[in-house]
Amino acid sequence: MQCIPFGATPSALIVIPKGKSLVTAPAPLAATVMDFAPIANIPPFGMCTSLANPTVASATAAALGVLTPMPCIPVTTGPWKPGALKVKIGMFAALTDVSICNCAWGGVIKIQYAGQFKVSAT
Repeated sequence: MQCIPFGATPSALIVIPKGKSLVTAPAPLAATVMDFAPIANIPPFGMCTSLANPTVASATAAALGVLTPMPCIPVTTGPWKPGALKVKIGMFAALTDVSICNCAWGGVIKIQYAGQFKVSAT
């Protein structure tokens, strides 16, 4: 994943298996649109450069207006969208490589590499 345009480094989605059937595709757990919790599912993206982020705004003000990036702690505003139209895991749509998740600080979290290319039913 990457936070566009404010995150400095990519991060990997964390899928927690609790409360849903384990679906792998082919090796990592498959995610749903509900896997959007900050830190638990979406780890930090290094440093954040969004002035909407209060820590960045404070540090920038303290530096007399020189943009001062601060650690990125994502603040997601809701589930990923859109999810897969035909694939569900439990009750929720599966996450796809075109799904996005918005951050309250103005960034858009995007999947850069889905971790799979083909799913075959067995």
